[in-house]
Parts: sequence; structure tokens; C-alpha cells
Amino acid sequence: MTGHVVLRAGTYSIRVARRPLVASLALVAAALALAFTALCFGASWSHPGEVLAALAGHGDSVVVVRDWRLPRVAAALVFGAALGLAGAIFQNLTRNALGSPDIIGLDAGSYTGALFAITVLSGTSAQLSVSSVAGGLAAAAAVYFLSLRSGLSGMRLIVIGIAMNAMLTALNSWIVLRAELEVAMAATGWSAGSLNGVDWAELVLPFLVIGALTLLLVTLSSGMRQAALGDDLAVASGVRLNLLRLLLVLAGVGCTATVTAVAGPIVFIALAAPQIGRLLAGTAGVALMPAALTGAVLLLAADLVAQAVFAPISLPVGVVTTVIGGGYLVWLLVRRAGRT
Repeated sequence: MTGHVVLRAGTYSIRVARRPLVASLALVAAALALAFTALCFGASWSHPGEVLAALAGHGDSVVVVRDWRLPRVAAALVFGAALGLAGAIFQNLTRNALGSPDIIGLDAGSYTGALFAITVLSGTSAQLSVSSVAGGLAAAAAVYFLSLRSGLSGMRLIVIGIAMNAMLTALNSWIVLRAELEVAMAATGWSAGSLNGVDWAELVLPFLVIGALTLLLVTLSSGMRQAALGDDLAVASGVRLNLLRLLLVLAGVGCTATVTAVAGPIVFIALAAPQIGRLLAGTAGVALMPAALTGAVLLLAADLVAQAVFAPISLPVGVVTTVIGGGYLVWLLVRRAGRT
């Protein structure tokens, strides 16, 4: 599917490629269908008419639908989009499909920061958020400085990131083993990555942070596209590469750490969503919009599976994303091996 479409709103118009537009609309439709299915699904199945009435504030299922199920659906969509954006950022920076926060140690660093808040501090929401961001930034800084010879690109950074991820995972295990039993049990359960029990009160601040980071990425998207064409061309077109990369790293770590602070480390969405979105949209590089929409669809679908497999017991969504991500990683490696 080739060609472009011109979208107009009053005196403003924008020219977009047809295939990415169609892919994005299809992903939005899939997300809406999954969201409505998730609102119907629970301990008992709710009739679609009953769900629509509850969303309008009528009927006996208002509390169940609007206060219990809707926050979980919203969290899956927003957190999935945030992880998709984080993956797109780092895959663009490293120019490698393996350049994902959960592969190069940023997720593990955010989890280390969160464990510090849980085991040393009192573990409040604010402490979890700040510590997660600090841990992720520390891991990103360590990976960057250890791979200065190649900047933020190449297999060197990926290999160093994998080593950093292994070391931080070992550190996290040590922290959990040294903690008191109740704290260790809570930290271990939380480390699987779960949307169980989320409510509106704990989602307001993360949604605001992710919204602000998304706006930042919108302003950086033009420079990001120029940088994808090569450093020399980007500098010649006026892009300040060092500042751009710093802001992108901050945005990527912020997205990952915000999700980790609320739901724990949810792995492989950031790895798979950008590449699946790129294949669907047919873009040369990793585009932000398809990556975000694909991440939202993947996480919501995984959460539905997590609720349905052993219903009425709900699994942590991270268990399902690990299975999906493992299969994706095998496929990616086989696909790359076939090209050589």
C-alpha cells in the first residue's frame, strides 16, 4: 500500500503516508475492541449493554466496571504505550532491534531503585517513583559511559547492557534475600509485573508523567528522524545531537521507570512493540506512533490472557509477556540468522 493522504482541519493540513495511517487506525480499533472485551470480562461476564450502561453511570455494575475494571484497562493501554515508546527510543538510539530497556539493564536498574525504596525507605508511592527513575538513570549512565567508544550505537552497547542487566538482576536477588520475610515476599510478587488491584488513585500521577513525556517526544520527533539518517546529516541540518540524545534517554527512562514504580517490571513489551509496529506500518525506521499503539494492544491482550488462563485467579501480566517475549526473541534471532 503506497501513497499519501492529506488530513485537513480548518486552515491546517498534514500529509501522512497511507500505510502507517491505516496501520495506526487498525491498532486503535484493536485496542478499543480489546478494551471493551476487558470491561466485560471479570469474575463474571457482563453483558455489553450492561457495560455501556455502567460507563454512562447507570445500572448495578457501575462500581465493578468504572472503579474496578476501567482503571486496569486504562493502565494496560497507557503503560503499554509508554513501554512501546521507551523501546522505540532506545532502538532508534542504538539502531538495533535488541536495544530495549529490558535487555540493556534499564528495567533492572529501575527495579533496583524501587527495591531500595521498599526495603530501606518506607516504600511510599512518591519514593517508589523517584527511586525507580534514579535507578533507571543510573543504569543508563553506567551503560553509556562503559560504551563511549561507540556512543549510543552498535553491538558494544547491547553487549554491555546485557552484562549490566545480569549484574543488576543478581543485585536485586541479593537485596530480596537479605530483606525481611514479609518485605521479600511483597517484593518478589511485585517483581513479576502485575496490574492486579490498580485503582484511579495510584494512576493519576503516572498518567500525568507519561503524558508530559509523550509531549516531549512529540517535540523531539523531528530531530529523532533526522538522527536516524546519520549523525553527519543530522548535525548538518541543525540537530544538536548530544542534547537530543540526553532528552531521549531521560524520556525513555522516565517511561520505563514510571511503569515499574506502579506495576513492577513488565518485560518484553518494549522489545517487541517497536519492531512489530514497524512491520505493520512499513516504515524504514522505528516510528513512535505505531510502537506506542502496538505496545498498548500487546499489554492489554496479555493482561486479558493473564486473567483468563486460570480464572478466577489472575496471573501477573509479566508472566504472560515473558512467554510472548521469549517466543518473539527466538523468532527475531532465527530471522536474523536467516539473513546471514
